[in-house]
Amino acid sequence: MIFFFALLAKSGSAQKFEQLAQTPPMGWNSWNKFGCNVSEKLIMEVADVLVQTGMADAGYEYVVIDDCWQVDRDENGEIVVDKDRFPHGMKYLADYVHSKGLKFGIYSCAGTKTCQGRPGSRGYEFQDACTYARWGVDYLKYDWCHSTTQNAQASYTLMRDALYKAGRPIVFSICEWGSNKPWEWATDVGHLWRTTGDIVDRWDAMMGIFDAQKDLWRYAGHGHWNDPDMLEVGNGGMTTEEYRTHFSLWCMLAAPLMAGNDIRNMDKETQEILTNKEMIAVNQDKLGKQAFCFRDNGDYEIWVKKLSGEEKAVCLLNRSDEAKTVEVNFSVVLKASDSYWSTDPYQLKDFRIRDLWQHEEIKPKGEVMEVKMVPHSVKVYRFVKK
Repeated sequence: MIFFFALLAKSGSAQKFEQLAQTPPMGWNSWNKFGCNVSEKLIMEVADVLVQTGMADAGYEYVVIDDCWQVDRDENGEIVVDKDRFPHGMKYLADYVHSKGLKFGIYSCAGTKTCQGRPGSRGYEFQDACTYARWGVDYLKYDWCHSTTQNAQASYTLMRDALYKAGRPIVFSICEWGSNKPWEWATDVGHLWRTTGDIVDRWDAMMGIFDAQKDLWRYAGHGHWNDPDMLEVGNGGMTTEEYRTHFSLWCMLAAPLMAGNDIRNMDKETQEILTNKEMIAVNQDKLGKQAFCFRDNGDYEIWVKKLSGEEKAVCLLNRSDEAKTVEVNFSVVLKASDSYWSTDPYQLKDFRIRDLWQHEEIKPKGEVMEVKMVPHSVKVYRFVKK
């Protein structure tokens, strides 16, 4: 069976939908805050608030229901929606989300059951894909629980083919936790793939996931992104400074930006972080590059992301528990490249430097500037061509 799927993928008779996720997907997912406590009412309210708060205008377009919307299969094998929580069904809900100018996402699993023990899609891939297409689904998060001895590449390729045959363009989010190095094989299978296990709303857990991305920059690009998991911004386990760092790092990584908080009740600081359009522009840059680590001095790192128009974003990271004052040579970081040094004739005088959190231009007196950084913080600068 594995050999058959490999031949099918190479033959060109099956493929993923192209021209989707040309920049990292942005949206909201229910899991991090609500777990199994999902409902039609919640999803409709989230869609409303995405529009009302300006998050939709900032780029958040996918509203994704995670696990626990499904309860059974009927006598024909059709997936059964929880009628108590979703009384009008998924087609109704998708239509409502679409009426707000947004897109609708759903969850399933490559195994026999989902991670919460609901019916998975193994053995029902083509049937489920047709159902999702009929409902108007735009995004599928596909998990890896209860997969036993399944081959990951074959299993995800099978659902890719099922989605393609169903005929509705659906962003395919591979969630197999990086166990089988999907960055090495999933470019033609999915539009994004998880690189690690689940995120937890703690500084150390978030930074552990960030560290795992360090050598993966070469695998990211248009329509195929490394996914370090959804955002925890606003869920209460980190400080505002740490959430600002979390969001900045995900933007630098060209990671999907899937908010995971209760956006109906978020404070001003959370909303300002999630809707920082200058940081989002770095994430959504059309060049499609993931940042690389240019300098690692232990508790202090410099990350650089190439941007379109020969511009660059530079992130200074103080991951220590103490405040730091660092010296930054802007001429050096401007020349930084993913081969660690660029022969391009970049000249500092040809650029303006913007602080993307202060939303102002900085004007260092020379090439070198001292930068004060509080614990667990970042400074993010954009070199803007004059």
